[in-house]
Amino acid sequence: MKKIKYYYNTNTLRYEKLEVPLRVKLLRIFGFVAAAVVTAILISYFAFQFVGSPNEKILRLQNERLKDKYAELDEQLSSLSQQMKELEKRDNNVYRSIFEANPIPDSARAKELEDQREFATIMSMSNNQLLTSINNTIANLNSRIKAQNASYNEIDGLVKNKEALLSHTPAIQPVSNADLNRIASGFGYRIDPVYKTIKMHAGLDFAAPQGTPIYATADGTVSVAGNTGNGYGNYVVIKHGYGYETLYGHMVKVKSRSGQAVKRGEVIGWVGSTGKSTGPHCHYEVHKNGNKIDPVYFFYNDLSPEQFDRLLKQAASSNQSFD
Repeated sequence: MKKIKYYYNTNTLRYEKLEVPLRVKLLRIFGFVAAAVVTAILISYFAFQFVGSPNEKILRLQNERLKDKYAELDEQLSSLSQQMKELEKRDNNVYRSIFEANPIPDSARAKELEDQREFATIMSMSNNQLLTSINNTIANLNSRIKAQNASYNEIDGLVKNKEALLSHTPAIQPVSNADLNRIASGFGYRIDPVYKTIKMHAGLDFAAPQGTPIYATADGTVSVAGNTGNGYGNYVVIKHGYGYETLYGHMVKVKSRSGQAVKRGEVIGWVGSTGKSTGPHCHYEVHKNGNKIDPVYFFYNDLSPEQFDRLLKQAASSNQSFD
């Protein structure tokens, strides 16, 4: 029920109903609304200024978490970058040195990462700056990893080539010589046993009983097997590749055949005295790129340093050759 107000009119000496003009009512309503609006604005301002809205709190918390995550990622990237530097160092100074390959210049790899900024600097960066920095770092690492993979692929090829080179390089004696007493004549100018003149002896003579096995000194393919009337009697020539070729002369019998692939240590024939020979022996030669070289330097696979020194002295003695 609406409450009615009265006032005492001194002019009429009566109580009369109090009537509020419309203008006053509107002014009161406007004043109340204005005060409410101003109060709400002040409350919101101080609340948002010192307390923050729920959304702001959530966004601020998310932002702090993102910055922490960025810092963690940056630390991981720094660790990866250091590991890449170590791999690149080992690649240049160890792996490529072993296989006599030129080190990769820095310009061929991606540019080295600059030292990462301190954590305080990272915290002060905007989200876009952080994303750009990390994306650039990741792109840099990807580029360096790609270059490193290419280098390791090259090294893998070098390893395979090196293995093939070693297996195709003469490295053992052609006959069993455990007591090191079978070298009868060395490489160089020697007295010819038939003509008694000094002439070049282009190999080593291994004196051994007839029928002693003769071994291939490296992997290769037989190019000659038999007697061609050139003074070597029954002989075998093996092409090893990489410029190497070996010759085994004066066999009593040849086991291998032309075109046959042989492995180091495989029997290719037996000691004899066929051709221009004065006694059972194996005449052994090593050719490199068509040049005849001293075979004594290709016995590193089955001799100790002391044994090699002893064999070297025997091969250097000036005596008469067997062929």
